[in-house]
Amino acid sequence: MVARVMSVASTDSGGGAGIMADLKTFTAMKVFGTSVIVTLTAQNSVSVKSIYELPLKFINEQFDAIMEDIGTDAAKTGMLYSAPVISDVTEKFKQYGIKNIVIDPVMISKTNVRLLREDAVETMITKLMKIAELITPNIPEAEKISSMKIRNSEDTKIASKKIYENTGSSVLIKGGHAGSRYSTDILYDGSEYYEFPSRRINTNNTHGTGDTLSASIASYLASGKKLPESIELAKKYIDGAIENSFPMGKGYGALSHFWAIK
Repeated sequence: MVARVMSVASTDSGGGAGIMADLKTFTAMKVFGTSVIVTLTAQNSVSVKSIYELPLKFINEQFDAIMEDIGTDAAKTGMLYSAPVISDVTEKFKQYGIKNIVIDPVMISKTNVRLLREDAVETMITKLMKIAELITPNIPEAEKISSMKIRNSEDTKIASKKIYENTGSSVLIKGGHAGSRYSTDILYDGSEYYEFPSRRINTNNTHGTGDTLSASIASYLASGKKLPESIELAKKYIDGAIENSFPMGKGYGALSHFWAIK
């Protein structure tokens, strides 16, 4: 049976991030993707022009439609935007006993637009993150969640442990915002650290990188891989997607989601 993965996130009308990036990634991973859309966005490679939050009743109906018929082997979240949505999504995950949940705590767009309301951060930490298999913040997000400054790899390890202790969930802090030659992601699973270094690729074609990585990790978890192996394989996939990326629009260009499909 084909593995099933659910994306609970928002749309990107420009096609590079959000639900659109997740579904492309699921296809590349050869899993069956489903979606629960929580907000609609009007955006492109340059800016997020508008955000429209869907009613909780409709969000719940999407969950029910999927779980009463198709089911899922894993789930990932992206932009959730507000505290009521986060609380609702948490309860639906619990209601259906969904496992292998990967939380990408999307807070700010590459074009510097807030995608998670300030009053929703605490709700995400105290509710949603406590039921996750993995949390995948970038460095600014990890600083917000851990309430500390991250200046180097040792700080990253301290922050990841703090987040784990507050949530009980494994933490992968992504190193893309660090200024070094290599981008090193660090995983803490509650007992040990794992490092995943990648050569930094000099390109602006990185729209939807975080969405794509978390969707790929969820896909491998759904297919039965353990967490460290899922991350290692997802990192190889995202490196290839960035290496083969291309300009699309006037701002941050597009990843090549289908580079690995032969």
